[in-house]
Amino acid sequence: MPKYQIPIVDTDIHERVQYKDILEYLDEPYKHYITNCHWIQEKHMPYTQPSVAGVDRADAKIPDGRPAGSDLKFMQKQLLDDIGHEVGILTSALDPSPSSMHGWHEMAVALASAYNDWQIENWLEKDERLYGSVHIAAQDRDAAIKEIDRIGPHPKMVQVLLPIDDIMWGDPFYHPIFEAAEKHNLMIGMHHNEPPVYYGKWPRYFIEWHTLIPTAHMKQITSMMFNGVFDKFPNLGLMMIEGGFTFIPHLMWKMDQQYRDLRHEVPWLKRKPSQIMKEQVRFTTQPAEELTKKEFMSLLEQMGTDEMLCFSTDYPHWDYDSPYRALPNLDTELKQKIFAENARAFYPKLPNKKEG
Repeated sequence: MPKYQIPIVDTDIHERVQYKDILEYLDEPYKHYITNCHWIQEKHMPYTQPSVAGVDRADAKIPDGRPAGSDLKFMQKQLLDDIGHEVGILTSALDPSPSSMHGWHEMAVALASAYNDWQIENWLEKDERLYGSVHIAAQDRDAAIKEIDRIGPHPKMVQVLLPIDDIMWGDPFYHPIFEAAEKHNLMIGMHHNEPPVYYGKWPRYFIEWHTLIPTAHMKQITSMMFNGVFDKFPNLGLMMIEGGFTFIPHLMWKMDQQYRDLRHEVPWLKRKPSQIMKEQVRFTTQPAEELTKKEFMSLLEQMGTDEMLCFSTDYPHWDYDSPYRALPNLDTELKQKIFAENARAFYPKLPNKKEG
């Protein structure tokens, strides 16, 4: 397949780690529990395997049997070189996220730190195109801030990655984490980690979960918006990862209406929510619904901007979005913005567009 003709900044690539890969970066007793006690963080969810390869593309499985996304050379050949990426942002497949672990927060802190060191040494330093996400265990706020201060200055770390689960990130308890991220020119990336919960219950089927993912994203944006995160940290940006984008106009309209009616409840909000979203919130395109060009352009018109969308493949997952098919046939200038320029403008630590 010929390389894609538009420069690509892919804002969601999942490199996958197995616990054995990060043992050398772990101290005791955490290494002991993994090697000798068969420790595994339990995760229960209503989930059916959506493909013959589970959550991944069948052709992304490493020929020697290792999981998809676990080998840099294979990813280079199948994704980065084949399509012609200029930049890829790693968002991991550390499952579950350290911030989602219930209990034994010390283990969560250790895993996050080990993962960060492993990611830098084995991925970021071996391919100039790859940039990374800082993993933290937000339950231990002080440890999370220390980890951001330790890893955040690395020139190839562009965001702090937070899971979308039962933590509401607008809570003032977490604001010092955002302060630390802003200090190091890091954005916040949020990726769903658990099924969206409604009325206190999980959905019964995966198809329900997968359909309702945008509602989990909407909850977190609303939490951060009305708890004043964006006004408090004006240089902080939020990238919503793997939730799609067709819900954006509805959320903007709804929040603006509530702001008109109830702004006395949130006096710290100085701008309309829709304006804050245009300035500080971005969305990866995957999973993109099948839209005509007319439908896509109508959505952009309703958003009032063409700068909020950033292309992503979600490699190597089963619902991977190919740049050749994910979006309608857009005009070249708009393609350039969505496939690369919007992300470059959002992440201050990404390089400028290559010349020539």
